[in-house]
Amino acid sequence: MKTRTYTPTPANLRRLAEALQQGELVAIPTETVYGLAAHALDERACRKIFAAKGRPTQDPLIVHVLDVAQAEELAEFNDTARRAAKKFWPGPLTLVLPKKSCVPGIVTANRDTVAIRSPGHPLTRKLLRLAGIPLAAPSANLFGYVSPTSAAHVLDGLDGKIPHVLDGGESSVGVESTIIDLTNPAKPRILRPGSVTASELEKTLRVKVLLHAGKKPNRVMAGLLAPGMLSQHYSPRTRLLTTTNLADLPSDIGGIFLRKPQGRTKSNIYWLSARASLKEIAHNLYGVLRSADHGNHREIWIEALPENSGGLAVAINDRIRRAAAKITPRSRKRVH
Repeated sequence: MKTRTYTPTPANLRRLAEALQQGELVAIPTETVYGLAAHALDERACRKIFAAKGRPTQDPLIVHVLDVAQAEELAEFNDTARRAAKKFWPGPLTLVLPKKSCVPGIVTANRDTVAIRSPGHPLTRKLLRLAGIPLAAPSANLFGYVSPTSAAHVLDGLDGKIPHVLDGGESSVGVESTIIDLTNPAKPRILRPGSVTASELEKTLRVKVLLHAGKKPNRVMAGLLAPGMLSQHYSPRTRLLTTTNLADLPSDIGGIFLRKPQGRTKSNIYWLSARASLKEIAHNLYGVLRSADHGNHREIWIEALPENSGGLAVAINDRIRRAAAKITPRSRKRVH
């Protein structure tokens, strides 16, 4: 299969909208990461996602919609969910709600709930409007690998495996959406942290929001409630270890600093932000992980944010922890 990359011209957007209507896969830009999109109500099209990514079917997909009206055709909304959507949509918040019968089981890992959001990226919204269908779209990468935040990242893993990639520039947020379970509106739970924080949700929903603290599986089991709940995910191929000290970095180790280190410019030195800005760290995290992974290092060491950090730091630490959780004979210890 030849993979074609498209610039976002009106003609190309119409072509890609038609491709989605016809059951083809299209890698699309969103504000969080690039997604691999298919017609969410077409079971055969959605199965192509799992085949291209090598993704287990027990890991559900997020359905992307244009607005609340379209979302309510697919899921049973409650007042709390409507309040959350009104405040944070379009944007990087995914709601888990009871699904309606029109949503195929392949999308929901055969559970009776569906994960759904309205993305904020203008090109994705144009595609949704032109296609007139909901789009199931997990990250556009091989399963378990570092998520893509550019069209080049998509091609790095899926070139030759999918037909279409829409180039919309770099994703602005850089980490996946916050996922909140609102099936019980009195006890909302964050299943995956993201750029929409617990404190922001509590302020809007006017109820305590819990952070899911149940046992996280290290392999895909039957019917996960939402994507992003595996203990190992977002991992580079090179062994990744977390550390609090990169001062004495060996030359064969790639070191990822939170802040740009002064006077250190060797080829094994990487950094996430010039000023240790949380937004910059989140935006750059996956791109830097990919660069380090291509650096032919024996290992990669990465600084994590302090454990008591709140807000966006919770999502950043979540991704770093899961990316560093690869279990191999050589990776049973962490650097401290």
